[in-house]
Amino acid sequence: MKTIWKNGRFLTMKAGTYSPLLNGSLVSEGGNILWLGESADCPDFPDAQVVDLQQAWVTPGFVDCHTHLVFGSERSKEFEMRLQGKTYAEIAAAGGGIVSTVTATRTLDEATLYAQALNRLQHLAEDGVTTIEIKTGYGLDLENELKMLRVIHQLKETSVVGIQTTALLAHALPVEFKDRQQDYVDYLCQEVLPAMVAEGGIDAVDAFCEHLAFTPAQTAQLFDVATALQLPVKLHAEQLSHFGGTQVAARYHALSADHIEFIDDADVKALKAANTVAVLLPGAFYLLRETRKPPVELLRQHQVPIAVSTDCNPGTSPVLSLRLMANLACTLFGLTVEEALAGITLNAAKALGCADRLGSLEVGKQADFLIWQINEPAELVYWLGGILPHQTVINGRLYDR
Repeated sequence: MKTIWKNGRFLTMKAGTYSPLLNGSLVSEGGNILWLGESADCPDFPDAQVVDLQQAWVTPGFVDCHTHLVFGSERSKEFEMRLQGKTYAEIAAAGGGIVSTVTATRTLDEATLYAQALNRLQHLAEDGVTTIEIKTGYGLDLENELKMLRVIHQLKETSVVGIQTTALLAHALPVEFKDRQQDYVDYLCQEVLPAMVAEGGIDAVDAFCEHLAFTPAQTAQLFDVATALQLPVKLHAEQLSHFGGTQVAARYHALSADHIEFIDDADVKALKAANTVAVLLPGAFYLLRETRKPPVELLRQHQVPIAVSTDCNPGTSPVLSLRLMANLACTLFGLTVEEALAGITLNAAKALGCADRLGSLEVGKQADFLIWQINEPAELVYWLGGILPHQTVINGRLYDR
């Protein structure tokens, strides 16, 4: 069944720019875009359903390319403690930090984890997210990483939002491997990752390369296994220090390097040569009150694609609005509105390896788009909070909010 979506103002985001079509029509069929162009040139499809957009603005569906959506418990008490001047060590000594999330995630059953994650997903979807990446990484052992994987699979089966699954394995050192970091990395490489691949449904492998997490050599060890298993990689890199993770990501032609506040000129050049996307995560920067900003001008100069994501997680970025992150990427990091919108559409799709089918409105791509009742595209980044009136189309099917 063909549908003609006529008389719209389309921001196609082709090539990462607005590329507007101000009196356009889009024809969808079988979940894909069959035709897109000026309304006056639209072919005649006698049996097609017709939807008059009445000059509404239309954008690609938003892509949230870095989240930790499945987790047990929240950590609002830590937020309060940080505001009171408590250090990371003091918070950890009080039972906080990632260990508390791991404990809660291990304790909760799949049904509870699913219900909690579904609630978060619904908030993000109401704000325009049509595709989302979800990481494991709060189980830290085979049993609980597989549990998280099953929860993500259930979300994928029951939600209309497209879901990409990332195995975040070298995330933190579990208490049972205290002072045995290399033994843990060996365990991940020899047992956990192969078993998760056997379970199925993994789209990429991730790690946290940082002085308080895992070394570049240990990250490379995990990436060697991922490569042998024919899985692409991505990396939490250079968030807290210049530690060498970005160079590792580039060496393995990673889909993305994420956070990257501390990258330098050589790192940016390596990302460009590797065709790796730079993912900015302003929520964590804001909540942790960091001061070192990612070098946006360097990224521009070297034409490295810039994506923006929520980093939704309980400890450092409890964010449920991708539009809000687009705003922070502008106000805190200096992106233009056009760059921010490219960062949550086409470049975010590139960060997931899905730009061939998502992220822009082009013939042959998936018919995922948002119909906005707004005056100007800048409103999508301008408003703080709330839900802007819109309709969501996923795989050519209309969903009213």
